[in-house]
Amino acid sequence: MYTWFFISILGLIAAVPLHFLSVEHLKLQKRYGREKGNKIGEIYGLISGWGFFFFWIGIWFSPQPRFTIPLFQNLSGFVPVVSFSIPLLHLIICAPFLIAGSWLAIKGVKETTLKVAETHRTETIVTKGVYSIARHPQYLGGLLAHAGISFLLSAGYSLLLTPLTVVLIYLISKKEEEELIKEFGKEYEDYKKKVPMLIPRLRSRPH
Repeated sequence: MYTWFFISILGLIAAVPLHFLSVEHLKLQKRYGREKGNKIGEIYGLISGWGFFFFWIGIWFSPQPRFTIPLFQNLSGFVPVVSFSIPLLHLIICAPFLIAGSWLAIKGVKETTLKVAETHRTETIVTKGVYSIARHPQYLGGLLAHAGISFLLSAGYSLLLTPLTVVLIYLISKKEEEELIKEFGKEYEDYKKKVPMLIPRLRSRPH
């Protein structure tokens, strides 16, 4: 019954090492030459990025136990959507997560371009807009959307897997930053000091 769910978990985890390879731009350039190395990195990036996204969606929509929040039972009416009913309380909870997550992800892609988001290779460091809030706004948006969609679909196992997705996103972000420091040096190190990785600061750091 849960075959697709477990395949999705394994696929999500398997995409991480490939993502690591995709951001090792200098190593790939050294091994294959600049042009060929960049091309190979872009291919790795496309496969790992879209693979991670595809299997993440698989976790959300795969068959699994559905949950309802026992608190406030009188608010737990159901909103019918096609042949699927969404608990009203879940809909209320998911809305801010989905709105914030979608906004961060879309703004992040627009400010770096879709090509950079797909291939994990950039020529410049973007520090404005949502990148002044968090160094990885697209990943933060993805995590927020994950929580929102898990509530929207009442997907119990998906919600329980949130810590795993946080760990995977952290590992990917850390690896990307290690490679960005190799490529951009002090410029990226200075950016790291000013902007948090994933969790925005409530107050700006004093200069």
